[in-house]
Amino acid sequence: MRVFKSAWFCRFCRAHGISDESLLEAVRRADTGQVDVRLGGGVIKQRIARPRQGRSRSYRAIVVFREGYRAFFVYGYAKSDRDNLREDEKAQFRKMADSLFALTDDQLGRLVEGEGFREVRADGEEVSK
Repeated sequence: MRVFKSAWFCRFCRAHGISDESLLEAVRRADTGQVDVRLGGGVIKQRIARPRQGRSRSYRAIVVFREGYRAFFVYGYAKSDRDNLREDEKAQFRKMADSLFALTDDQLGRLVEGEGFREVRADGEEVSK
């Protein structure tokens, strides 16, 4: 399973102190069927724990996700900042999922090299091959 986060999501994580390990935990839960909300078309919403507070007052992450294959963290927010996503936003994330899942390994590598996405790593090591 390869896990990535968009450049926007990298900034979101830095601003809120969200670690890569928290992201990997969210993907592990989803990969075992513990998905918080399925939005359809390969898009899920997962809770991410606030540092030192747990998931009860958590952030929400929109993840383009295909079990056992790839996960892309593309958007995040605090529940206190906004309610649910609008239907048009969900549709846009579904379109994004189609595009991201269609990428070849070479194309994905170019996205990472161009800094559009970063691969999420555990303890500085590559998570997946």
